[in-house]
Amino acid sequence: MRKHHVRFICTSLLLYVLRASAQELEPRAYSPAPVGTNFIGLTYTHLGGQILTDPSLPVTDVQAGINSVSLGYLHVFDLAGSAASLGLLAPFVSGDVSGNVFDSPNQIHRAGMGDLRVRFAMDLLGGPALTPDEFAHRVPDTVVGASLTIVAPTGQYEPAHLINVGSNRWAFKPEFGISQPLGNWFAEVTAGVWLFTDNDSFAGNRRRSQAPLAVLQLHGGYTFRPGLWLAVDAGFFAGGATSVNGVRNDDRQDNSRFGVTLSIPITRSWSAKLAASKGVVVRAGGNYNAISLTLQYLWFNR
Repeated sequence: MRKHHVRFICTSLLLYVLRASAQELEPRAYSPAPVGTNFIGLTYTHLGGQILTDPSLPVTDVQAGINSVSLGYLHVFDLAGSAASLGLLAPFVSGDVSGNVFDSPNQIHRAGMGDLRVRFAMDLLGGPALTPDEFAHRVPDTVVGASLTIVAPTGQYEPAHLINVGSNRWAFKPEFGISQPLGNWFAEVTAGVWLFTDNDSFAGNRRRSQAPLAVLQLHGGYTFRPGLWLAVDAGFFAGGATSVNGVRNDDRQDNSRFGVTLSIPITRSWSAKLAASKGVVVRAGGNYNAISLTLQYLWFNR
């Protein structure tokens, strides 16, 4: 097998690591909030670990270290009598990937603005649009919601580079979620699927495609007091095989992750969230450890 062809196959896995947000764990994504709530947050995330490649390829000891800083904003509003939200996330990503190709060590660094993410969510059952005062006196109940996440190809991308921060394609994740309070305990289940358009400028003028990636997440936790809670998280991911110019790569994912998330109130308006996760079963892609810290500010419209 020619060396440049090996690099094209391996790169589909390296690109997966640089966009590992497809396997992030998000507890309390469907927890209700009053209308007029605004959140702005700054998140630092570190991903580090091994990239699993096809054993038949002459590519070994592939390691990646990814750091990102993301600025996010979310607003909750009334939509046809139900609570809905719109969120934006803009990341800056810096990553290093190293490995041996034909026993020759290689290392590469990339840094730049990542792809912009937009998420619209709406409560379908159990999440009426309430003012902050009404919300404070509500009786917590089951919430069934739906969301659509869109990742736009706004990140830094150079067709001549095999590894880029941006993806040069659109991605969409429709999702349904159920949030269930149980006294001070809570449980949440979400199910969705990532859908991807093609990147028609991969490594020059090649076309890179990716099959849908199904996502199932389970979360459970305990609220000690308002704003102070701890969650245990599990995620399962299946599909997402890639192909280049119609030639399929052996990189279908059947992966699972486990993590914990802690939310800590600082003042009435400020809070922090610390999350950590690791791969449990990784068949292909990034077998990485992840840790993130978010500082968040909350205010209400008057």
